Amino acid sequence: MSFRALLTEKAEDGTVSSAVQMLEDTRLPEGDVTVDIEWAGLNYKDGLCLTGQGGLVRTYPHVAGIDFSGTVRDSNDFRYRVGDQVVLTGWRVGEAHWGGYAERARVKAEWLVPLPANLTARDAMIMGTAGLTAMLAINRLEWAGLAPSSGEVLVTGAAGGVGSIAVALLRRLGYSVAALSGRPQHADMLRDLGAASVLDRNEFMAQPDKPLETARFAAAIDCVGGAVLGKLLRQIAYGGSVASLGNAAGIKLDTNVLPFLLRGVNLLGIDSVMQPFDARTDAWARLAGLFDFAAYAGNVEEVGLDALPDKAAQILSGAVKGRVLVNPKR
Repeated sequence: MSFRALLTEKAEDGTVSSAVQMLEDTRLPEGDVTVDIEWAGLNYKDGLCLTGQGGLVRTYPHVAGIDFSGTVRDSNDFRYRVGDQVVLTGWRVGEAHWGGYAERARVKAEWLVPLPANLTARDAMIMGTAGLTAMLAINRLEWAGLAPSSGEVLVTGAAGGVGSIAVALLRRLGYSVAALSGRPQHADMLRDLGAASVLDRNEFMAQPDKPLETARFAAAIDCVGGAVLGKLLRQIAYGGSVASLGNAAGIKLDTNVLPFLLRGVNLLGIDSVMQPFDARTDAWARLAGLFDFAAYAGNVEEVGLDALPDKAAQILSGAVKGRVLVNPKR
């Protein structure tokens, strides 16, 4: 049996390139469950993997794609039967293990999550890793005490996949949301998703730096890291929290201890890769009941495998809004 896949290879001179090829099932890596992939997603990490950046992929040839959804084709594990609908995110699939940019994948059973009954495979990838991460961040903030009555919640990198879904979910939960973005052309989209205000990143960063600034936000979901995270920490209200989940703006954090000592601010790290099964299933169940697919439909783009090399460059340059879905049969 053979299947289509976007195979990423590295030449002797270090050049990384990808092309659609037909592969035999014998090329699939070891695993307990074989899945016929119906949909995959495009995420920032996928852009790094397809372009050979970040050191995420160590072994070539490789099939990228850090999340996918589909139907079990074959299973050697009691938890999954042929025909079951499943979704996969994280576990370094698409990085250290072949991922979702193919018609077929073979993975460990413990990496999979049963698809909630009220979601389709396409629904799952509209949310994908982005939706799961946003939901995990909101769950953690609420565990730390955040409630709609607490005040305004800031979302940075709001026009991207995680940020835009976080804006939509927070609004559905009754929060007042401020969306921070470096792409003012998407302001209307963010307001449509529920942002009460849209802040320009350049104007936000241009404000004079002080050890403590006006306490404007009850909490924040930070999707970019770097200087933006350092700045917003100084604007979190007493007892508030920041969920940190991205580093597109850099991995360095320039801050001071005063937000933590004088305002009791919490900095919460959000990892979606190694989350345990129960946390994943809880987050997927909550997503399935909260997410407004109709309201988000205009922020979804569908592409085939051939389009992914160009899309990888676009997502790394910040030129992608919302979610890009990948149909491996196209």
